[in-house]
Parts: sequence; structure tokens; C-alpha cells
Amino acid sequence: MTNIRIGIIGGGYMGKAHAVAFAAVGGLFDTALRPVLEMVCASTDTSAERYRASFGFNRATSDWRTLVNDPDVDAVVIASPQVTHKDIAIAAFQAGKPVFCEKPLGASLEESREMVAAAKEAGAINMVGFNYIRTPASQYARQLVAEGRIGDVTYFRGEHTEDFLADATAPGTWRTEGMANGTMGDLAPHMINAARGLIGPISSLIANVETVHATRGGVPVTNDDQAQMMCKFENGAQGHLFFSRIATGRKMGYAYEIHGTLGAIRFDQEDQNALWLYTSEGPEAERGFRKILAGPAHPDYLPFCQGPGHGTGYQDQIIIEANDFLRAIHQNQNIWPTFEEGMEVNRVVKAALDSHDKRAWVDVKDY
Repeated sequence: MTNIRIGIIGGGYMGKAHAVAFAAVGGLFDTALRPVLEMVCASTDTSAERYRASFGFNRATSDWRTLVNDPDVDAVVIASPQVTHKDIAIAAFQAGKPVFCEKPLGASLEESREMVAAAKEAGAINMVGFNYIRTPASQYARQLVAEGRIGDVTYFRGEHTEDFLADATAPGTWRTEGMANGTMGDLAPHMINAARGLIGPISSLIANVETVHATRGGVPVTNDDQAQMMCKFENGAQGHLFFSRIATGRKMGYAYEIHGTLGAIRFDQEDQNALWLYTSEGPEAERGFRKILAGPAHPDYLPFCQGPGHGTGYQDQIIIEANDFLRAIHQNQNIWPTFEEGMEVNRVVKAALDSHDKRAWVDVKDY
């Protein structure tokens, strides 16, 4: 096995998750490349040093350029705010390094296009962080749909709903400033990625985007609280997607339902180790959804546990991402979801925002 020295930009919520993932992934998946936590970057020297000591990095810096250009950093993980993604990724590609970037890929469709172009020009391995589609249950759902187990898909309903801003009296934060940090920039990309991954490309849509609470603590809110869209997929299926950060009672409402000509699938991330499957088989009196518990027979479950029903958690999704990224580097072959997928998700977001402004259906290909 060969060591690979990892640099992570951002030490907060996602920075910590990726640090833990790269520290654990080698033993869990017996990877050919074994990560070394080489350098962490944060906004100040003090916070960077704190993260270095807490997470076990060899070095720390408060300048992302130092990390990206350091010859002892072999691969770069971007876990900083989305407005920083483009410049960091392009610099890393120019330095000849593979890049894993948290979603959304860029703060806009235009930025994501630049990032994809830079990755192609460099011929570098690239991956975007859509972690929820990596659960063993959702990977199995993708497999069932691809194999035609539920027949031809006719309808998809998906939501990503949370309630972290459901309290109208909550003060404004960075999350309530700028469209890149709103619901369409923050939550919607995950479910759009799920829809694309499970069903396929979206061809057309009509959307409505709302700011329900116009001010917070007397400060204007400059982005959206919730949004919905009807859509048509290229394979002919219909769909409806809903996104909200004010969905009272919902903590991790990444959920979908898929209807096909021979069956149906249901999933809810708040119960991430269960998948509900209906098949049009047997006597009518005995038909119904059955609960399938994630286990060693499902993708990427066995490395964590030999017992079915014991379950995986949020951190395990990030470890699965780390394994995919390392395999891509080792095989010198990109693994989905790549920067291209991140750009296509941003294309749908852009189309939805434009549809809202026009109050009309739009074709995604026009963006």
C-alpha cells in the first residue's frame, strides 16, 4: 500500500467529518492508498492549530494557497463555504492535484462550469460531495431501479426538508445571506442529485421559490426559505421536488418515493438503514410494501458491520465518499458523482430560479 497525503480546507462541521473519514477509511475498506492527514487550513492561525491538534494533522495553515501549493500535499479536500470553492479547486488542478469538493460545486452555474473546465484541462481526478446518495439503502435503490425491478419509472417525489430555521424569531446568520446559502443553494442540490441519480436527467421544470420570513432580528433575509418544482425527466417520468429549511419537525427529511409499472420504492433519511419496496407479485391480498433492513448484502455496508439491521450513520456516508475518492485516484478513473454531476445539479438550480422569475416552464438544456 502507498501513503497519500491529504490536505483539508475547512475545519468546521464538514472539515471535521472529512478528517475523521480519512483517518478511518484505510482500515475499514483496506484501501490501496492509505491517507495521511498532512495539513488543515482554517480562517485563522489559532483555529487552524486547534483543528490540527484535535484531528491529528501534521501541519496547519490559515492560507489555502499554502496548502494547495505545498509539495507534501497530494490531494485536496474542499470543505469551506461555497463562495470559496472555485478559486481553490482551479488552483489545485493547476498544481496537478486531485480534488474532492463539498456541494454545491460552485456558488453559481457559471462558477461550476469553470471548475469542470479546469478539471478537464488538468486531466485531474475530481469528485463532489453528495453524501446522502451513498447510503447502502439508497445505493440499493439505484440498483433496483437500474435493474428494472419496479418496471418503467412513471413518477418520482423527493424532498429535502429540515427545520433549523423554522423559528421565525431566530436571528439572521450567514445562512440567510446570499442565494448560494439559501435553500436552493444549500438543500436543493442533494435532492436534485438524488433525482438524477435514481431516475436520470431532468428535461423541463416549473418552480416556485419563497422567502417566508423576510427579516430576522430586523435584518433583511436575502435568500429563500423553501421551494418546490414540478418536473419532467428525459425518460418520460413525472416528478415533484420540495425543499425547505423551515419544515417544522423535520430534522433530516431527505426522502423520496418512486413509482414504476411493476412496483414502488420509498426511503426516508431519518431512517437511513431501511428501504421500503413494493412489487406487483403474488396474490393481491398479500401485496404491500415490505421493509428491507440494510445489511452486508447491500453496497458498502459490510466494511462497517457484519450484522444486518445494525445500521450505518452519517459519518459512515463520508467514509464511503473517502473510499470512492481514493479508489478514483488509485485507478486514475473518475467515480460518480464528479464535478460534471455537480455542474448538472447547478444547471437545474439555475433553471428553477429562472422558471420562478418567468412564472413558466423552462427546458433545462437551455441553461
